[in-house]
Amino acid sequence: MNADTTRADILTRWEPVIGLEVHVQLNTKTKLFCSCPNQSGGEPNRYTCPVCLGLPGALPVVNRQAIESAIKLGLAINGKIRMYNRFARKNYFYPDMPKGYQISQYDEPIIDGGSVPIWWKGELISVALTRVHMEGDAGKSIHDDEGNTLVDYNRSDVPLLEIVSEPVLHDPDQTHLFLERLRQIVRYLDISDANMELGQLRCDANISLRPRGHSGLGTKTEMKNMNSFRSVKRALQFEIERQAGILDKGGAIEQCTLLWNEEKNRAEIMRSKEDAPDYRYFPDPDLVPMDLSKVDIAGVRASLPELPHVKEQRWMDVHGLRLEDAQILAGDSDTADYYEACVREGIDGKTAAKWILGEVLRLINKLGVNIGEFRVSPQRLAELIHTIGKGTINLNTGKRILAKLVTEDRSIDEIIRSEGLGQISTEGELLSVVEDVIARFGKEADRYRRGEKKLIGFFMGQVMRATRGQSDPGKVKKMLEQKLRDQD
Repeated sequence: MNADTTRADILTRWEPVIGLEVHVQLNTKTKLFCSCPNQSGGEPNRYTCPVCLGLPGALPVVNRQAIESAIKLGLAINGKIRMYNRFARKNYFYPDMPKGYQISQYDEPIIDGGSVPIWWKGELISVALTRVHMEGDAGKSIHDDEGNTLVDYNRSDVPLLEIVSEPVLHDPDQTHLFLERLRQIVRYLDISDANMELGQLRCDANISLRPRGHSGLGTKTEMKNMNSFRSVKRALQFEIERQAGILDKGGAIEQCTLLWNEEKNRAEIMRSKEDAPDYRYFPDPDLVPMDLSKVDIAGVRASLPELPHVKEQRWMDVHGLRLEDAQILAGDSDTADYYEACVREGIDGKTAAKWILGEVLRLINKLGVNIGEFRVSPQRLAELIHTIGKGTINLNTGKRILAKLVTEDRSIDEIIRSEGLGQISTEGELLSVVEDVIARFGKEADRYRRGEKKLIGFFMGQVMRATRGQSDPGKVKKMLEQKLRDQD
């Protein structure tokens, strides 16, 4: 029995229930409570000060840009902005936490509720959120080859938003889509680069199983150390199968924290799971409660970009795009802007999408650049498409010219003129080529007339070769069919 069959068999008996805790690192200039640069990498412990090292007498001050970023996300996900919120101390001892506690938010987070829209089985559904709160990151423990553990505090108090979902996800693939959409939203808002491989987006998952058709919740486990979307899917699938194996034998699930081991493709138990009381939360006495009543919430809302799921739906409704195409075009704001700019130049939505999804992305991948670095502007692409539409050149020639525009500064007209790429436009010149091809391939012409109509492709190829691809395929086909029929 293969893995897919095993998984399908499990899902007939058990329904997974998945809730996520996602940490998004904000791209503010400075850390959350001090003026140290918000910068990863570099010389260890270079970007530190008494505040982020928790030295006696050092007092934290909240980063205004981080607050504005949290409000942006809250509005984008339709959460409730808590106008009065405050920080708490989350107490635990670990080498990467110099204060002996983490400054976080507990019972008074900055954002309550909200949801993240994803496409699931062809429908746009909303994944409900519990809350979004701010907190300072921990430092980073580094284990060397000699068995030593070193600590780098550059990351200490880097601003994070923790997004907590309701336990409403039921499939690893669904969870993957949620994380991709969340990353997409924070990138559209320009509040985080959200690169999972660099630790700018980190995810912990709570997983439990319940009998199919039941509404209660089973005992959950928490999965950590997943550093890619692929890891999240594999870790969830592993844990679902592990829990199902225990429950099918009449065993009980122990609440615990597991670490995903990417090399071994399995999870390993780290510790028994702590609950909130174990952290002894209490309000941070060094930070006054935040009153957001003077913040221009309406102004922040007005500054929000159109979100990706709104673009996708609008493009499907207005331009008739397929969902899959709309999702790729809305995948990042630069690609979406490029598409919109092309359409504003008078290009049909489907035609613009076809060019961008085909030739533009192919060239971008070949060059190893992103669309923001692509040398052919939407206006030049639109000009090229218009040139094809006027019949000056054909589609294949247009593709060749686009490849030239990537490396050359010449105008489209100059390339066509200097290289003789214009289509054969006179009927007489094209007719002469068609008649010559039919005469040279008399046997094939006889076979065509006897019913081998697929040979029309052969004749078209010969004509296109004779005209160096500079003729309209539609005209060529029509002319060939007429001449072959006339000589029948």
